[in-house]
Amino acid sequence: MRTPPFPGRIGPTVAESTPWWPERADAGPRRPNVLVVLFDDVGFADLGCYGSTIPTPAIDALAARGVRLTGFHTTAMCSTTRAALLTGCNHHRVGMGCLANFDSGYPGYRGKIAPEAATLPEMLRPHGYVNYMVGKWHVTPLNETGPTGPFDGWPLGRGYDRFYGFMDAETDQYAPELVRDNTPIPAPGSYETGYHLTADLVDQSIRYLADHQGDQPGRPWHLWLALGACHAPHQAPAALIRQHDAQFGHGWDAERARRLARQKALGIVPPDTELPPRNAGVKPWAEHPPEQQAVMTRLQAAYAAMLDHADQQLARLFDHLQASGQLDDTIVLLLSDNGASQEGGPLGFVNAMGPYNQVPEPPPAKLARIDAIGGPDTHSNFPWGWAMCSNTPLKRYKQNTHGGGIRDPFILSWPAGLPARGDLRHGFAHASDVVPTLLDLLGLQPPAQRQGLACLPLDGESFAPMLRDTAPTQRSKPQIFEMFGHRGLWHGGWKAVAFHPSGQPFDADTWELYHLDADFAENHDLAAAHPDRLAALQALWWQEAARCQVLPLDDRFGPRFAENGRRVQGQRRQFIFHAGMGHLPTDVAPDVRGRHYRIEAEVQLHGPQDEGVLIAHGDATSGYSLYLQDGHLVHDLNVGGLHQLLRSAQPVPPHARRLGVLVEQGPLTTVQLPVGPPVQVPAWRRATLLIDGQPAGSAQHAHGFNSLISWSGLDIGLDRGSPVSHYAAPFAFTGRLHRVTVTLDAHGGPDGEAVGQAEMARQ
Repeated sequence: MRTPPFPGRIGPTVAESTPWWPERADAGPRRPNVLVVLFDDVGFADLGCYGSTIPTPAIDALAARGVRLTGFHTTAMCSTTRAALLTGCNHHRVGMGCLANFDSGYPGYRGKIAPEAATLPEMLRPHGYVNYMVGKWHVTPLNETGPTGPFDGWPLGRGYDRFYGFMDAETDQYAPELVRDNTPIPAPGSYETGYHLTADLVDQSIRYLADHQGDQPGRPWHLWLALGACHAPHQAPAALIRQHDAQFGHGWDAERARRLARQKALGIVPPDTELPPRNAGVKPWAEHPPEQQAVMTRLQAAYAAMLDHADQQLARLFDHLQASGQLDDTIVLLLSDNGASQEGGPLGFVNAMGPYNQVPEPPPAKLARIDAIGGPDTHSNFPWGWAMCSNTPLKRYKQNTHGGGIRDPFILSWPAGLPARGDLRHGFAHASDVVPTLLDLLGLQPPAQRQGLACLPLDGESFAPMLRDTAPTQRSKPQIFEMFGHRGLWHGGWKAVAFHPSGQPFDADTWELYHLDADFAENHDLAAAHPDRLAALQALWWQEAARCQVLPLDDRFGPRFAENGRRVQGQRRQFIFHAGMGHLPTDVAPDVRGRHYRIEAEVQLHGPQDEGVLIAHGDATSGYSLYLQDGHLVHDLNVGGLHQLLRSAQPVPPHARRLGVLVEQGPLTTVQLPVGPPVQVPAWRRATLLIDGQPAGSAQHAHGFNSLISWSGLDIGLDRGSPVSHYAAPFAFTGRLHRVTVTLDAHGGPDGEAVGQAEMARQ
């Protein structure tokens, strides 16, 4: 872009010249600050001010200073809602039709926000705003989150001035994979030191805002705080988890009824609202034996504690805004990205990494680990019944286009600009409406261009009039929904929706029709009574689908992950990691699932006292590690907490220069996953330790990585956070490490269906 002409005058001397300075960014009246607090997988009924018994006093106080929406809708998944919230456009239309984890090869499914779609910080920056992003991003393709980027889809590439957070769908709360600006950093603490990511994110938020006020108090700021809570793994302080045990011992049936009663009393739902039948696969609480009830109660307690803990941290942030005199003139939005998650299955998981790699987690095993739930070596997720309770009184869950997946809590507070104090608004609103609403409140217009490209016009519609006026207002535009083939469309108070079983022909789906204005919980299907209305909404769905790049319909999950991995890594079979390399996210690390592979580290030993990690991929819940300990070479294949250890028969000689392991796979066999169809996986793995290329011990393992290695990435020379094996992290290698080479066999690879079932847990 050409630099514009200098507006002043340049003469032979200063006396004959006229200086010129650009207008200050903080010139003119100061606009309000904008704070967005985005929760993850928190259901419609999980906040105290929406009917929950989980204590959320800070959030409830925020609601008392503002307005709550009861008809706010999202997109059913995390990446997609974030794209809509950031751009004010339908998520398919900006290339984020599904997850950031893959590019399906079609315009609506690139896994990356299109360059012609301006983001909220890009819209605010020309008006003097400084933009801060803290927490979960997950709108960059994960194969672009490695050390070479590209960085154009990272927060700093999309309008934020500072970033502190994580790029993936989730991260361990005690040993997170963190990035500051464009650089990965080590985990700042550990479970043993009392570290928790939510507290850290709020600490960083307070620091950014305090720094901002100390440096440029005249400029407004925008902070996007996207918490990991309450996405799995559900991790929280142990004492707090135990406090919530007694709260949920009565089970999900009784709790669901209690929440509905509270919602009616609060005015959240109409007084005649009825609970729909239990979701498919959810048994009555009383039909579960006491041992299962105890585990499932603890799993729900971990979820509740994670939310409670997050509320306590937000209280500190709100206190900072109050103490610094900024709370009244800050527009605060608090919402969730989708409904509560169904990824915990019918019974929930203590460590989901085992079952999704075909390591069973039977009820006695769960009970034996009940006190570990929510701790550093668990990947806990609650069962369907509690997720259903979180979404009270709505049907289904995250991923689905019925109410449980897409109707979410939404609070907006701006004491200096809106008179609402604890008010409710019952009109329809959507995630794509948030940007138009903020621009409306701020008196701004969306940009016409971004980096020389004509910006996409916004799909959303401002609901600022609804915030200012208690009289009901009706959104004029229709709103389309689609996720994994589940479909829906809202228009004029009516909703057509179809649940799509994966693999079923789309023409075989049954469409339902609900008058949401009179049927909050989607209890009364009017498809037979109003066939013409349903047909009109279906036709409008196809029209909107074509306009928004929803097509082609695609209900595949695992194959899209598997195809993306093969496309991204291509024919690459060798990875060479030199000493000094930083952390690699799991999506750009070698994919050793379902194939033969060889790892070899070139080292120089000082003596028998040398020890430490040569290479580690993963964390305490799952992964592999090759290391020296007590003079011996050790390989640990940790599959969901099942440690399959192999130790060299003899000590490593001090003259050894190459230390490695060869892992071979047996023939394929068919196994049944916890949910979904059978998959093909190797019957066994054989690991052989290598010292200078010679075998130094061998063992055959029953289990390996069929679906997921780990959510945590790869390091050489140390194990950066949560330790894969039996040592204290980082257990840095004390010898001299030159390089580590990982060589993959050309054949094999993970079963797409197995990957799909496991990756769904990851999302």
